[in-house]
Amino acid sequence: MGIRGLMSFVEDHRNEFFTDLKLRDTKIIIDGYALFHRLCFDSNLELRYGGDYDSFTDVVQEFFESLFACNICPYVVLDGGCDISDKKLTTLKDRARDKIQMAHSLSAGGGGYVCPLLIREVFIQVLIKLRVCFVQCFSEADRDVMTLANHWNCPVLSSDSDFCIFDLKAGFCPLSGFQWKNVNTIKGTRNYYIPAMCFSIDAFCHHFSNMNKALLPLFAVLCGNDHVSLPIVEKFLNKIRLPLGATSPKGRRHHRVLGLLNWLSRFAGPTEALDNVLKYLPKKDRENVKELLCSSMEEYQQSLVNLQDFFQYGAYVCPASLNLGLPEWVLVALTKGQLSPFISDALVLRRTILQTQVENMQQPNAHRISQSIRQTIYGLLLNASPHLESMSWNASPAQPPAVSEVERINKNIKTSIVHAVKLPKDHSDLSKLTELSLDKREMLLLETLKVKRTILDPIPPSLRLPIAVSCYWLQQTEAKAKLHHVQALLLGMLMGPLHARTDSPGKEDVRDDGAEMLCKELHRVKAQTRLSRGVDLDTAHVFCQWQCCLQMGLYLNQLLSTPLPEPDLTRLYSGSLVHGLCRDLLASTTSGENLLSMCPEAKQLYEQLFSALQSYAPPELFLPKGKSNSKKKRQKKQGTSGPKTRVRTTSGTKCWHERSNRFGLLMVENLEEHTETSELE
Repeated sequence: MGIRGLMSFVEDHRNEFFTDLKLRDTKIIIDGYALFHRLCFDSNLELRYGGDYDSFTDVVQEFFESLFACNICPYVVLDGGCDISDKKLTTLKDRARDKIQMAHSLSAGGGGYVCPLLIREVFIQVLIKLRVCFVQCFSEADRDVMTLANHWNCPVLSSDSDFCIFDLKAGFCPLSGFQWKNVNTIKGTRNYYIPAMCFSIDAFCHHFSNMNKALLPLFAVLCGNDHVSLPIVEKFLNKIRLPLGATSPKGRRHHRVLGLLNWLSRFAGPTEALDNVLKYLPKKDRENVKELLCSSMEEYQQSLVNLQDFFQYGAYVCPASLNLGLPEWVLVALTKGQLSPFISDALVLRRTILQTQVENMQQPNAHRISQSIRQTIYGLLLNASPHLESMSWNASPAQPPAVSEVERINKNIKTSIVHAVKLPKDHSDLSKLTELSLDKREMLLLETLKVKRTILDPIPPSLRLPIAVSCYWLQQTEAKAKLHHVQALLLGMLMGPLHARTDSPGKEDVRDDGAEMLCKELHRVKAQTRLSRGVDLDTAHVFCQWQCCLQMGLYLNQLLSTPLPEPDLTRLYSGSLVHGLCRDLLASTTSGENLLSMCPEAKQLYEQLFSALQSYAPPELFLPKGKSNSKKKRQKKQGTSGPKTRVRTTSGTKCWHERSNRFGLLMVENLEEHTETSELE
């Protein structure tokens, strides 16, 4: 949620509302959403190029290593999908518009904060690697966090101002004052601690004439949070004369916070205060406003969910999800973070929000390229439960089932209707989806991605899904990928295996096989890119499209219970590296062959990956520079038949390439007639 202006207000009164802590030897409940945003935005990470997931991974690992050093036991709680009432939809749309403006600013060389597309999935993978306990709630997690923290009598770590309203026994530590990079030692011991600030709700209420803590939820909804923003409440605020008390150092920004708190402190409790609010409103509106305010105030009461059951026994009961009649395996997978909130939003609300990236705003939304994958996902979610079947989205049998997608159109948002794909009968019952054989689940995944299984056989298991997704990406008409994009992407994918090799203990022979040398060279390219000022928007858009394909391919694979191994996203894509490689390949300052010659094993893996993509790439991708237009013209004159195409990879190895008849007429061409050859373009 979040209350407008409250966090900055209390931080301006640090000496009055906060106590200093030396945090150690304790459990701590962490708001996962707030944490990965804070680590992403406050760690000097590059945000212009679609995500340096390797750098983000390192920051997350450092954060938790600081906690472990101080014997702090973290429990991470992640938000799930939107509430079934969809009461935050207006707020979510406003945020989506704000993200579009920030993404545009970043693309134009300005500032802004936009999380990379796969940041949540990377964060979860790091938690799993570090064996940090985490749970994904069914919807918003704030109340569940408060209830768990009070059950265990431990502090909450977040940046959400709503935790200033909850009555937390052990207090609320804002991330802004949590000095995890400044681990200290207790004098005369070997015990470490993290300096932190802890918000005191008692000190806060004492400051406002010993105000009753029970009044704070009413303050939150009147001040304006993510759930309530009523014009009628604005009328109330305009009619009463808010007493300011002490002059606000921030001027009008904190006028409402100060005024409301001083006004509410006159009343003994929330009932009396609410009655005084309503008397300022027209009689015809009072009952409806009272009902809305009371229901919103309940959001600050203890939750019925007992997350401690999950951390102790591996399962918990969520009353909000029970009435929906969702399959048990879906609920379990959502709880364990094995399914994304995107899935629960599509399943329960029949509405999804497609996240904007730092892309070319003049081109169609990058998510358009992965629409057919989403249609298969929606098809699998179609017959979820008897309850959902009766909902309005499926009310008209004449209309195929559909999902509303909130997406970027130019620099604004629009809701588009996307119809689900009709699937075979044995795929249409979500409750029995996990009972399908591995072969059937894998077949549906690969058919959706338009990839043959045999193409993936030579590929290491951890890279099969990314390569299958890349094959899908290259086949789409929206894709404007060039050879240097493909080369850079595949070279970037080598970072995961290289890191695993160079980071493994007891590998004394690493220097000899060139892995460390190649790693250093790739890191040099990445570091150089961070120094550049501008973003090549066409290149950025191409890789945004690829990430959209990977995201939806990942979600479909998860929904099908991972027929292909889930890839390690933490080292799969580094935007700064891939953009830098594109730049150097085009400028011929980097040779793919020279890079790969450093490490024979990396060269062999690259050739396997390149060979798989070659089978699905359009023939013009492999044409020498300047030949593409003349070739297309000659194709029209000569027809579409011809011999196989011989092309060169960056390693100089000759390969045959032809388009499969599955995708239309055979389109081939002999490149050997040209005297020019290019191994980089």
